[in-house]
Amino acid sequence: MTTSFGSAASRQVIIELHAAGYEAVFVGGAVRDAQLGKKPLDIDIATSATPHQVKEVFRHTIDVGIEHGTILVLMHGEPIEVTTYRTEATDSDLRHPVVPSLQADLQRRDFTINALAKTVDGELIDVFDGLKDLRQKIIRSVGNPGERLKEDPLRIFRALRFSSVLNFEIESETLHTMETLAPSLRHVAIERIKTEMDKLFQGQNPSRAFHYGREIGLPERFPELFAAFDSLDRYTPFLHARHGFAAMLAVTDTSATELARYFKLSNEEKRFLKQCEEALAIRTQRAFDPWDFYSYPTDVLEVVEKIYCTNHEGHEISNQQIEQHKNQLPILQRTDLAFTGNDLLKWSGKSGGKWTSDWIMKIERAVVYGQIENDALAIKEWFINEISCEK
Repeated sequence: MTTSFGSAASRQVIIELHAAGYEAVFVGGAVRDAQLGKKPLDIDIATSATPHQVKEVFRHTIDVGIEHGTILVLMHGEPIEVTTYRTEATDSDLRHPVVPSLQADLQRRDFTINALAKTVDGELIDVFDGLKDLRQKIIRSVGNPGERLKEDPLRIFRALRFSSVLNFEIESETLHTMETLAPSLRHVAIERIKTEMDKLFQGQNPSRAFHYGREIGLPERFPELFAAFDSLDRYTPFLHARHGFAAMLAVTDTSATELARYFKLSNEEKRFLKQCEEALAIRTQRAFDPWDFYSYPTDVLEVVEKIYCTNHEGHEISNQQIEQHKNQLPILQRTDLAFTGNDLLKWSGKSGGKWTSDWIMKIERAVVYGQIENDALAIKEWFINEISCEK
């Protein structure tokens, strides 16, 4: 007995495509994940209808990737990706008419475990023994590995990502071809590789991917990007993707600024790495003190503590203890201070200048270290005493 698959909205899209005379099935990672007992995400539909025909069937659509045959159908407020069957002819020889087929589409997919399809009634379509490879936990190219990997060299890195995320073994012929074609990664946009790295770092077993990365020679071929694959194993598991990039700082001579440039990280990611770099330099010299707990965000402190304790024996401060240290601070941010720069001008009788920002910092540190109570009168008394000593 078969069971239905996908959301009500996605099933409705397939039903309406069928009613219009077209084939349509669920494909891709959602089908794979469902077979693994995971909740399917990112539901994708493949169809014999062209993008133009899909737009004729549905009233509400968005051209998100029409050049690749993909249309976003809005059904009951839910966005559903619908892609025309891909064939070799649609990519390379547009002069000859081609009747697209599901088998031809699945033949063009990267790995057998991703070449599964399901009907709207939940019947599994498995042309390339993907289910067998799923059960045996194997990543294998569909058909000829050389042809599949040359179609998109990013698939070399996708195999690494899946080995981490699924904790699967890469089949020997596929792995050998990955090694042969690894130099072609040089022609892949770094943003696409970075997206795969993020997922790799968050997988079940990143060490497996690092191992395969070494086998296909990535650290030697791309030292600026993957030299860390030689030494990252001991830092796993990672709390999140940024933890993986921070660990790269600990095992290479690369700076946060350089790493951010190599992988074209976002400003937020760059800021996180820079803070990790600073905090790790401090933690290497001593334990964190109140000013460190005040200055750095919780996620930076957690990552740096884990990285440091990987290489040094001793008691690791837990995430809960980090939170406790933060909660015990007299202030959490500068705006919590019980005075303002204008107060300094009144108390000193001086006009404004750089000296005010210097003294705000001094008072801020004194409050954080518990040398002064965060009280306007106490701060005034301390400030007047300290500034008079400088005269």
